[in-house]
Amino acid sequence: MNNMDKFIIHGGKPLIGSVNVSGAKNAAVAIVAATILSDEPCTLENVPEISDISIALRILYEMGAGIRIIDKNTMRIDPRGISNPVVPYELARSMRASSYFLGTLLGRFKKADVPMPGGCDLGDRPIDQHIKAFNCLGASCAIDGGIVSLRADELIGSQIYFDINTVGGTINAIFAAVKAKGLTVIENAAKEPHIVDLANFLNTMGADIMGAGTDVIKIRGVSVLKGVDYAIIPDQIEAGTYMVAAAATKGNVWINNVIPKHLESITAKLRKVGASVEEYDESIHVHADGPLLSTSLKTLPHPGFPTDMQPQFSTMLTVSEGTSVVTDDIFDNRFRYVSELRRMGANIKVEGTTAIIQGIPQLTGASVRATDLRAGAALVIAGLMASGTTVVENIFHIDRGYENFDDKLKGLGADIRRVADYEPKRRVI
Repeated sequence: MNNMDKFIIHGGKPLIGSVNVSGAKNAAVAIVAATILSDEPCTLENVPEISDISIALRILYEMGAGIRIIDKNTMRIDPRGISNPVVPYELARSMRASSYFLGTLLGRFKKADVPMPGGCDLGDRPIDQHIKAFNCLGASCAIDGGIVSLRADELIGSQIYFDINTVGGTINAIFAAVKAKGLTVIENAAKEPHIVDLANFLNTMGADIMGAGTDVIKIRGVSVLKGVDYAIIPDQIEAGTYMVAAAATKGNVWINNVIPKHLESITAKLRKVGASVEEYDESIHVHADGPLLSTSLKTLPHPGFPTDMQPQFSTMLTVSEGTSVVTDDIFDNRFRYVSELRRMGANIKVEGTTAIIQGIPQLTGASVRATDLRAGAALVIAGLMASGTTVVENIFHIDRGYENFDDKLKGLGADIRRVADYEPKRRVI
């Protein structure tokens, strides 16, 4: 994987066949960070091979953890060697989920020094709710030179009420509370599947967490967490991306290794635009042959339609019949990819947090640039739908969250290849 790689896509072919979904990025980055709280080594299975995980493992290694890669999706993490609860600056800057090390280091060492996180530029994603949770449990916080420093003599269970729905804040509150003294009650908690998976992982280790997946989570602190073997849930957003790609290309695709219940909001919207979606125990079958219809779409916290699926779905709507209205106010910069789709002929007007999409018969290939992880996936779908050749640059964004994206698409018949976009500088004599 190279920061300068790009995809070259020859579009207009339906996706046909079957694809296996990898482990959930959002669960995996939280669970890898959570191993810090364990008093013994842990073995994690079904971990996606993506750059965000590589960075998280590197952070653990730099802090003193033992890391053994058993195979590309299985690893053994021994946190007992961690003695320095300081996350290296450059590593933290390159991934959003580095903020999870705040909660896990605080939970284990009663102190943490973590640089303000990086990752996708999706506008202002402050960590004020995270800090509010840490304060409730008895930690003080200082931010100096871009480093967040937490200190606590001890952590004591408390009531935590989130003013807004925050996945990261909910996860960090769980981390800080799991070894705190007494009972912590988190109200207005986020309900995403990866929060449930994280709670299951911690409970398997001996934590006492109740209510994950509802808006009230109760945690009774424990003193010891034992090492476990744990397999991470499938990635609902990766699954949803292939579902939309199948419908957008008028394809016929079986998507395997999924939990259909996690995909209900995506399934419902795909049916609404005219795709056929059949659910099985651990797979979903999507096919579309007729014209796709317009719809209105508003992103909401789980179990609503996920903001992480909005760019992909909006891209499909560019060739749906009629006018679609898409509202996404969860992140500020969610529509930055629209200017790239316009280069391919899309008729989209953005007004604040709403995009008005007038369907056209077909997109046309062009050279476009991924602006973030999900926008990158959306532009690949645009290239698969379009006539002619599309070049997608800055695909390092895509590598942050999709394992072998191009190879999996090739397996469905897509004409896509990764090329290194590197031109050596000529010597001037």
